[in-house]
Formats: sequence, C-alpha cells, structure tokens
Amino acid sequence: MPPESETVAQRQDLRRAARRAAGIPLVVVSGLSGAGKSTVLNVFEDMGFFCVDGLPPGLVGKLVLLFDDLKMERHRGLALGLDVRQDDFVSRWREVVEEMTQAGMVLKLLFLEARTEVLVRRYATTRRPHPLEILAPGLDQAIVRERGMLKDLRLQADLVVDTSDYSIHDLRRFIQEKWSLPGCSGQGLRVHLISFGFKYGVPLEADLVFDLRFLPNPYFDAQLRPLSGLDGCIADYVLQGEPGKSFLRRFEEFLRFLLPLYALEGRYRLTMALGCTGGRHRSVAVTQALSTFLNSSGFAVSTEYRHLELG
Repeated sequence: MPPESETVAQRQDLRRAARRAAGIPLVVVSGLSGAGKSTVLNVFEDMGFFCVDGLPPGLVGKLVLLFDDLKMERHRGLALGLDVRQDDFVSRWREVVEEMTQAGMVLKLLFLEARTEVLVRRYATTRRPHPLEILAPGLDQAIVRERGMLKDLRLQADLVVDTSDYSIHDLRRFIQEKWSLPGCSGQGLRVHLISFGFKYGVPLEADLVFDLRFLPNPYFDAQLRPLSGLDGCIADYVLQGEPGKSFLRRFEEFLRFLLPLYALEGRYRLTMALGCTGGRHRSVAVTQALSTFLNSSGFAVSTEYRHLELG
C-alpha cells in the first residue's frame, strides 16, 4: 500500500482537479454485456465527451487528474465505460463513488440492460463471446450470472435504460436528449458548409448539394471579378437584390425546418455543398451568410471555401 502521506497528496490533487472540473459531467456507463455500452460511448464521444472504455476502477481518480484545464476546454465532460471484464469492478465500485464524492465531483451512473432473448440474439448476430461465457455452461447462463453480479450496481444507478426495443438511432437520440447542451437547438448536430465550383467537381462527401448558378454573377462585372464572396460588396451584389434576397430568406426558413428533423433522427453531422460556376463569388457569399444564420440559431457550424482560389 502507498504511504499515508502519498495518499493524502493524491486526494488533495484530486480535489484540486475536481474544483477545476466543477460543472463538467462525469458519466459512468455500465450494465449488461451486449446492452449497448459501446454505442452509448460513441454517442458521448460524438457529443464532445472524453471517453475511455475498460478503465480499471482504481484508475478513475488518476484519469480525473489527467483531465486538466486544456482538456476541459476541448471536451464537454468525461464518459467512462466499466463492466465485468474488470475483475474488481463490482467490489471497488463503492470506493470509486466515495473517492469522487470526497473530491466534490458529481458522478452519474448510467446502467444499460436488455431482455435475455434480445441479448442472445445480439450475440448471435455479432458472433462475439460473452465475457462470462467461459465461466458458465452456455450463453444463457452467462447472462444470468452477469445479472446477479450487477444486481446491486443496478440499484445504485442514476438512470436505468432497457435497450431491448431500441434501434441504434433510438439509443443515440435518447442519449442526445438526456445530455444535450441547454439552449442548443441543434441537439449535437454539426453542420459543415462547403462552397465549391461546378467546373472543378462536386464534393463527394456532401449529404446535400445546392446549385446557386441562378443568382446574379459578379464575374461579368470587370470591377468585381477580382474580388470574392468574402468581400462585402460581392455579398451585397449577390444577396441584397432579387432574386438573392428572397432566396436567402426562404432558404433559411427551409433549414430552420429541416435541420432539427435531422437532429431528431440522431444525425450528428451534416455536410452541405453550395456551388456556383467557379466557386469564388456566389457560393462563397451564400456560405458565409448561412454560417452566420446557423451559428445564431444554435448549431455548431464549420465552413470550407474549397475552390475560392481557383475560381
């Protein structure tokens, strides 16, 4: 065992780390094998959590210490996957809770389960062995044994979710709703906007492609031609007159209706490609305007002006 002075120092370090992490969620995902832990951790990762699966309980405190100020700025919280593959998980769980509580951190335990016949079907589909199957005569008995081992842990859970009738998309949607950021209408949906020129090719990664070649083209004005859609006079030329003004208003209404439906379906990333002939004027101006609109609407937005220097 470590010297008492070392233990006291570790606890002090942990308390300091917890104070820095005040307000940062710490979620432990556990439950029956095959109930969806890996899927849930993937959702947390997509939502900006720092995720670790299979961490021994004794290392939880050390992980919190490593989750320094820089990582806090880049991540929304910590999500840890713990299960019976860690031999001392059940026996040391109370120690982990006590350690985190003394440090001042708010720990939430999410317990996943499913009906036995559903778990059997999932294991038959994936063809992976149950972690306790080597200790029990068959898959059914392994599941029964695991339920017994985790019975007390289930009673301590902050949230128990039966995933038997959930699709992957249902489970993703549930987690996003439970841990979504306050005031974020996008529910975790990230929108990537790409301006491009049709003469150079349509971006292959685009989920949605919009042709903007009906808008007024500054290329035919010799004074405006050297400029780009990032310049205010080009944006005014394209979008302040007609049909640009009416188009932008109706396009924003369309996205205000459409994007929450994608988020509700569990999508976490959507790529929209906006094209004109050369990718320098009209597509850039519209991309910039949409970026401002979506940011103000609560969506996480990134932009890429792919052919700006080629058009």
